Amino acid sequence: MAARRDRTHYLYLAVIAAVVLGIAVGFAAPGVAVELKPLGTGFVNLIKMMISPIIFCTIVLGVGSVRKAAKVGAVGGLALGYFMVMSTVALAIGLVVGNLLEPGASLRLTDEVAAAGEKQASGASEGTVDFLLGIIPKTLVSAFTEGEVLQTLLVALLAGFALQAMGRSGEPVLRGIGHIQRLVFRILAMIMWAAPVGAFGAIAAVVGETGLDALKSLAVIMIGFYITCALFVFVVLGALLRLVAGVNILTLLRYLGREFLLILSTSSSESALPRLIAKMEHLGVSKPVVGITVPTGYSFNLDGTAIYLTMASLFVAEAMGNPLSVAEQISLLVFMIIASKGAAGVTGAGLATLAGGLQSHRPELVDGVGLIVGIDRFMSEARALTNFAGNAVATVLVGTWTKEIDKARVAEVLAGKVPFDEKTLVDDHAPVAADDPDDLPERREPVAV
Repeated sequence: MAARRDRTHYLYLAVIAAVVLGIAVGFAAPGVAVELKPLGTGFVNLIKMMISPIIFCTIVLGVGSVRKAAKVGAVGGLALGYFMVMSTVALAIGLVVGNLLEPGASLRLTDEVAAAGEKQASGASEGTVDFLLGIIPKTLVSAFTEGEVLQTLLVALLAGFALQAMGRSGEPVLRGIGHIQRLVFRILAMIMWAAPVGAFGAIAAVVGETGLDALKSLAVIMIGFYITCALFVFVVLGALLRLVAGVNILTLLRYLGREFLLILSTSSSESALPRLIAKMEHLGVSKPVVGITVPTGYSFNLDGTAIYLTMASLFVAEAMGNPLSVAEQISLLVFMIIASKGAAGVTGAGLATLAGGLQSHRPELVDGVGLIVGIDRFMSEARALTNFAGNAVATVLVGTWTKEIDKARVAEVLAGKVPFDEKTLVDDHAPVAADDPDDLPERREPVAV
């Protein structure tokens, strides 16, 4: 076991070295660095290829093995309610900090910047009706072929409830899906060895495209945004996690350190979604809670995106010399949060949502979106990290509220006594809730330590 951990330890050291090398190449040879972008894109696409099957297996195993459908509904309802509350809190924090900083007051709009803003508006998010209809896949298998998270979630829930209704006759299917899950996670573990190459290409390209000048001129909003995200994670989420679950936020984030490194190097929270599912199950949260909360949170629990949309809207309005009133701020941002559902984890989706929201509420401000096009990739890093942290915390909280978490297991895992298996990413002894012994066809105890 120790040898396995040593090998993956070297893998993530290689990722760090690749990030540093990518930054150096980006500054030294920007033209060459930009040409390396396909390396990063290819790696992220490999990870995204695995998301749909992992979500399907996790949800079907979680929902299909629960005897009472009401429990699944309770978990989903509680998770959605929590997501709405935290999105509102994130909006409020972004509004306060954005109004205090006034980061766009000293910038001017050029014709080139205005053209960049118009381009982003043309790729803006669709309306709410289109979003809701888009959850329904064209066929039962198209959700997997098109890589749509919410479509996969719908199909998996239907399959899970169907197996639940089949009772014991559905257990062979569940066991088969369990074996498929092991296969999928093993493939993911193999793909992870390409992480250093992907990190190098992604970081080199973004540094080569952006350059130092854009970072200097827009440092105020970048630094302000990062600080705001940090305050939200460590103060708001940290206090909530301590009060409800008795877990230290720093300990939880350290447990997820490799996932944060992966997000930082790819600028996409989706690259860490499969590993978050595996690690939350290993931590001691039950399969139904993990299977419902994590994929749903990736579309509805957008704390980092909420803060970004708030501060970016205020920034653009001030830079254009046309600040938003308090009423305009609230109505615009509520619209944006609704429009952004389903866009989490996709690099650039936040910028398109920002442009679409401004276009529908204050068209005269759309050109100003071009002001932050150059640094959006760096702000996307903070968005993705914050969204990921928010979903990890949400999973622990929902598990605690529904009593679907093994607290003794949590303490052991976070203390490093039960290490995560980096080779298979599957925990054969994942604990389940202790409230109903009939919930699962096969019940196993946590690993003896």
